[in-house]
Amino acid sequence: MKFFFVLNGKKLKQLSIIIVAAFFTAGILFVERNEIMVFSTSDGPQAFYKAKTDEKVLSLSFNISWGDQRAIPILDILKDKDVQATFFLSGSWAERHPEIVERIVEDGHEIGNHGYQYEKYPSWDDEKIKKDIRRGDQVLSELTRKKPTLLRPPHGQFDKRVLSIADKLDYSITHWSVNSYDWQNPGVDKIVEGTLESADKGDVILLHASDSAKQTHKALPIIVDRLKGKGYKFVTVSELIASTTTKSEEIK
Repeated sequence: MKFFFVLNGKKLKQLSIIIVAAFFTAGILFVERNEIMVFSTSDGPQAFYKAKTDEKVLSLSFNISWGDQRAIPILDILKDKDVQATFFLSGSWAERHPEIVERIVEDGHEIGNHGYQYEKYPSWDDEKIKKDIRRGDQVLSELTRKKPTLLRPPHGQFDKRVLSIADKLDYSITHWSVNSYDWQNPGVDKIVEGTLESADKGDVILLHASDSAKQTHKALPIIVDRLKGKGYKFVTVSELIASTTTKSEEIK
């Protein structure tokens, strides 16, 4: 009986090791907000979401896909606070609001591609994804006279296939490491507290400048002032990538 127990114990241990190894090889990653599960491979493409650095630097990133009432107040705050940020714009929105795009450029902010339509890429075939990225690229390039190099897919949803397509179109996908949840309109205090509790060196903070985010412009000056009070400096996402060792997630 003792021999039988030991033998099965060894088999059980071996089986456990195999299961654990398979789990970590898959590298399960949970993408914030959208709750999609993706898997990594050792040689797969990567999405940037945080920089590994000892310097107190981080990036504010804003998504815009709808409306024209929230963007200007946010731009006014950033200008008043002397903060540079990165704005991910959907092409269809940019076409409707070229004057706001011009203001973003004039204020020295970085612009990234947020696709053309605000639809979920993983549900589309390859050609449709390529067409949407290219259309967004064309609109933003014409309006800003500069080709964007960063892509944040609509809804933040992507997989290895989307990463591969983006890479072939000379884009780097940028996610985020701190979600302010401002899109839920949970209250100014909760947006501020949640962001400040999570923010750390090298983080990319997700915020929104669409009209659906009704409290961001009230929370933003508090967030900026308190982070500055802690010694943080704000840089664009591209500056964060260029000046530090990037931290990325491998996606399948």
